[in-house]
Amino acid sequence: MRAQSASLSFIHLYLTWALFVSVINTAFAQLRMDPPAPTPEGMRLRWTNTGSNAVYTVQTRSRLHGGVWLLPPAPEPWPIPHPSWIDPTPPLSNRFYRVLAMPAVQRGHLLQHQIRTNLSRLQITLLLALAGVNVVPFYDVQIYKFTYQTIGPWGEPFQASAALAIPTGAASWPLLSYQHGTLLRTNEAPSVSDISGELGIGILFASRGYVTILPDYLGLGESPGLHPYHHARSEATASLDAIRAARSLCRQRAVNLNGQLFLAGYSQGGHATMALHREIERFHLNEFDLTASAPMAGAYDLSGVTTEDFLSGRPQPNPYYFAYLLAAYQEVYRLTNRLADLLSPPYDILLPPLFHGHVAGSTLNALMPSNPLLILRPEVLNAFRTDPEHPLRLALRENDVHRWRPQRPMRLYHCSADQDVVFANAQVALASFHEQGATHVQLVEPIPGGTHATCVVPALLQVLQWFDSLKR
Repeated sequence: MRAQSASLSFIHLYLTWALFVSVINTAFAQLRMDPPAPTPEGMRLRWTNTGSNAVYTVQTRSRLHGGVWLLPPAPEPWPIPHPSWIDPTPPLSNRFYRVLAMPAVQRGHLLQHQIRTNLSRLQITLLLALAGVNVVPFYDVQIYKFTYQTIGPWGEPFQASAALAIPTGAASWPLLSYQHGTLLRTNEAPSVSDISGELGIGILFASRGYVTILPDYLGLGESPGLHPYHHARSEATASLDAIRAARSLCRQRAVNLNGQLFLAGYSQGGHATMALHREIERFHLNEFDLTASAPMAGAYDLSGVTTEDFLSGRPQPNPYYFAYLLAAYQEVYRLTNRLADLLSPPYDILLPPLFHGHVAGSTLNALMPSNPLLILRPEVLNAFRTDPEHPLRLALRENDVHRWRPQRPMRLYHCSADQDVVFANAQVALASFHEQGATHVQLVEPIPGGTHATCVVPALLQVLQWFDSLKR
C-alpha cells in the first residue's frame, strides 16, 4: 500500500530489561527517542517533534523478527498530533515499538464533487420492482460522486472517493452511511458503478428520506493501490472521513441535515459498519450523533469463527475471499517478503498478478480450489495451524471488531444458513457484547434458513423499518 505524497519516518525501540534505540534519518528530521518512563497510566514514550505539520502513529510487536506491526489500543484517535504516547497495555517481557511520522492532512476535506444523475420516483419504482424490492419511494434522488482526504492503514495521507444519494425536497434529513460488500474491481465501487450494484441500496434509502453516503473504501473507485480488504481501522477511517466530506457537500448544496447518523452494511460492509460504529463511539461522539447501526452478515470474528471455518477444509462458495484477504494483509502487514512466498505452485505465479483492481472474483474462483487453504505452501499452512502467534493470526486478531462495548443501539442481521460468512460470527459478536454489558445489542435473523444471497433484501427492508422507527 503506497500513500499519495506521503513521507514516512521510523523510530524502532526494543524494550526488555534493558533498552536500546536505533534512529533512521528521514525527510523530516533526525528522530530521537527519550528513554521510556513508567507512569500510573502505562509506559510513556517521547520522541523528537518533527514539525507542526507532522502526525505520528505508534505500532508494537512482540518479536524482533517474524512478527507484524500492530496498532495497540489507545485513548485517542490515530495518527496523533503530538510527539508522545502512553502504552496502556500491561508490560511484556519483550515489546518492540515503531513510531511513524508523516504529514498531517485535513481528514474529511472535500476535494471535488460532481452530480452523476437524477432519478425520479417513477424511475426508482421501476428499478426497485426489477430488483424484486417491494418498497414505495417517497422522494426523487440526486446522485453525486465526490473525492476527499483521508488516511491509509498506517495513518498516511490518502485520497478516497464515495457516492452520495440525496432525497429532493425541503425537509431536514438524517445521514446514513452504507458500507458495501466485497468488491475486487475498482469500477464496481459505488461512486463509479451503475445503479445495478450496491449504489442501488443507497438510492433505496435516499428515496425514503435518508441522505445516504456510500464510501468506496481505500483502493476502490478513485483511490489508488490494492484495497486493504477487511482491514478494520482503514474501513472505519475511510468511512468516517467520507461522512465528514458528505456533510461539507450538503452544506455547499444547501441540503439540510437533522444531526442524526445511521450506519448499515452487508457482508464486508457488516464488518466495516461495526468497525465504524466502534471508531465513532471511542473517539467522535462529540462530533456525530450516532443514532443506531445495523451490521449485516459480517465476519466480525476473523481470528476465531472465520479462521476455524477456513481451517475446517469445507468447500467455500467463494474461495477467492481467502486469497483476497491474504493479498491485502500481505500489503498492509508484510507477512513475508512477497505474496508468492506464501503460495504453493501454480498459485504463486497465477494469483499475485490478478490483484490489480480489474479482475472479478468469479475469475479467481475459477482458478482456485474450493478449499482455499490448498493455495498455501504446506509449511506455511502448518505454521498457521499450529502457531498462535503466526503473523497472519495476529493480523486477523487485530481486525476482529467485537471486543468492545457498544453504547448506542445496534442490531446484527444474519441468516443461519449463510455459507459465505458463517452465522456463528454474529453469535460470537452478540455473546461478546452481552458479556461486556451491552445487553441492548440484538441479533435478528431476517428469514429462517436464509443464505448469504437470499438474506440481503429481507435484511435491508427490516433495517429500513427499524431506522424509520428511530428517525426524527
